[in-house]
Amino acid sequence: MFSGIIEEFATVKAITHDRENIDFTLTCSFVNELKIDQSVAHNGVCLTVVSITPPLGGGQEGSYTVTAMKETLDRTNLGLLKVGDKVNVERSMLMNGRLDGHIVQGHVDETARCTAIDDADGSRYFTFEYPENREMALRGYFTVDKGSVTVNGVSLTVCNPTSNTFQVAIIPYTFEHTNFCDIRVGTVVNIEFDILGKYIARLQQL
Repeated sequence: MFSGIIEEFATVKAITHDRENIDFTLTCSFVNELKIDQSVAHNGVCLTVVSITPPLGGGQEGSYTVTAMKETLDRTNLGLLKVGDKVNVERSMLMNGRLDGHIVQGHVDETARCTAIDDADGSRYFTFEYPENREMALRGYFTVDKGSVTVNGVSLTVCNPTSNTFQVAIIPYTFEHTNFCDIRVGTVVNIEFDILGKYIARLQQL
């Protein structure tokens, strides 16, 4: 489980295709703290560390590799990544820590596309649109005003939701320390809807 509070962004160093799987090799500041089988969220997607190359002398960076299978690639923006791209990363939450964001499973529901970026006198409003689907909405795949949503792994508060769009307000710190700095109109992002809403929707169906 995650909180949606991004630790930093990792940089994609290599991408390897293995049949319908893709191995992503990345580097970040905490490579030497990782362990095989550890869960790390990448743009909000929970992936397992499968190999680690420790940092070498002479300033050479260490790296680690995670594998995404077809189901993950079909539902997320990971298949669009290129070498050099920045990826938001968060290690799983410590149970004795504060939940500064909200309950994030790392199970991305679908992708959305940025349709507008508006200045908010120092901050920015980003608008995202996802496919309108009444059946999915009845299962809890929707946003509510002042509710929570995860965008590329970032825990955010929803503004001005419609049946298939929502806005989020991004302060300068979040913009500078996540890959929101690379989002443009047309950029595809991962979204995870609030798990509490999904449970409530399921209870209503039962």
